[in-house]
Amino acid sequence: MTATYDAYAASGTDDGTAEGKVFNVAGQDWDDVVKGVTDEDELLVINMGPQHPSTHGVLRLILTLDGESVTEARVGIGYLHTGIEKNMEFRTWTQGSTFCTRMDYLAPIFNETAYCLGVEKLLGVTDQIPERAQIIRVMMMELNRISSHLVAIATFGLELGATTVMLNGFIEREYTLDIFELITGLRMNMAYVRPGGVAQDLPPGALDKLREYLERMPERFLAMRKLMDANPVYLARTKDVAYLDLTGCMALGITGPVLRSTGLPWDLRKSQPYCGYETYDFEVATQTSADVYGRYLVRMQEMDESLKIIQQCVDRLTVTKGPVMIEDKKIGWPAQLAIGADGMGNSPKHIAHIMGTSMEALIHHFKLVTEGFRVPAGQVYSAVESPRGELGVHVVSDGGTRPYRAHFRDPSFTNLQATAAMCEGGFVADVIAAVASIDPVMGGVDR
Repeated sequence: MTATYDAYAASGTDDGTAEGKVFNVAGQDWDDVVKGVTDEDELLVINMGPQHPSTHGVLRLILTLDGESVTEARVGIGYLHTGIEKNMEFRTWTQGSTFCTRMDYLAPIFNETAYCLGVEKLLGVTDQIPERAQIIRVMMMELNRISSHLVAIATFGLELGATTVMLNGFIEREYTLDIFELITGLRMNMAYVRPGGVAQDLPPGALDKLREYLERMPERFLAMRKLMDANPVYLARTKDVAYLDLTGCMALGITGPVLRSTGLPWDLRKSQPYCGYETYDFEVATQTSADVYGRYLVRMQEMDESLKIIQQCVDRLTVTKGPVMIEDKKIGWPAQLAIGADGMGNSPKHIAHIMGTSMEALIHHFKLVTEGFRVPAGQVYSAVESPRGELGVHVVSDGGTRPYRAHFRDPSFTNLQATAAMCEGGFVADVIAAVASIDPVMGGVDR
């Protein structure tokens, strides 16, 4: 018997030393390890991660195996901790968008929108946000939902050995990121949604680019489904795998596609509308299989519904004119930016406009950017339906120019609780499919 310290030991002494045989596997022949297990009843504890490509980032799974069966699955997180929430306490309310956008880095627009909706609720200006800004927010969120789901499905295909699925998924995602770059200047982590509206209006040619996108994507989604929907290997790896019914989801607080795969049409866009979602025509995608395959189908259906919403946004933006930032100059940052010919800074004409209006306007502009606006003391909770489920933020203000506290309910963090329920009793190979069907993003877990 050997004893080594293991903070995650399933059983042992008070000082954390494991009891029994400990096998240190470090790249040697697996047959040599198997020969060392002489007792047929011996359980094997292995680490999957934190660098494993099938754990969607730096996630560590501690698996107890009885042969190929998983008897216990524990989740180790915290390897990607960034302190984003704490950092937001030392920045102005507007600068908070620049930080929170980096949490779930596959859904940055949702992070920004949830936060800004909370700030606007504290300010009491929810009804003053321009209609055009709200339409743009909805359109950008649905584009972001598509790009996020494409990554989920593409990486899932790769994890099961289907590189063709991965290539197709990422190719289609590029078309979405091209639109992000055209509208915001960045492909991800844009800080585009800000308290009071959005950073700037759509540039020339954006609506034409969106119409081309809407023409292309339905056919491409159909092509991806042909690769997987009836593929016997894919079905064998996903059907009746990682089963979690409605009772389990409710007990664990699971939301998003995992919950909707049980048949419950819970979607905040319908149940607790925001940004005018109640005025859009779309359906909530559901399945009843409550397994990996059902979660895949929900995501594919959601992308189709997102295209319907984007089409409605394009139609509305064509006829809806006006500002994209709140009219209150005490809150709204300049949203009509003009880029210089070199593409690296503001145009001289735009600078002359800011500096030549009046000395008071210039002073106010300087104070708004450097000091920020004050938010009345109070606290609110605001939530949006992100690609992974309910993304909420609890924002607290002490009446100053910076958040006193900003704490996020990230669905990846909550949904990871389902790992044990999905994996225990199944095969070790199914752990990869289970985690992929949750689609966790560790930036949102470890924020």
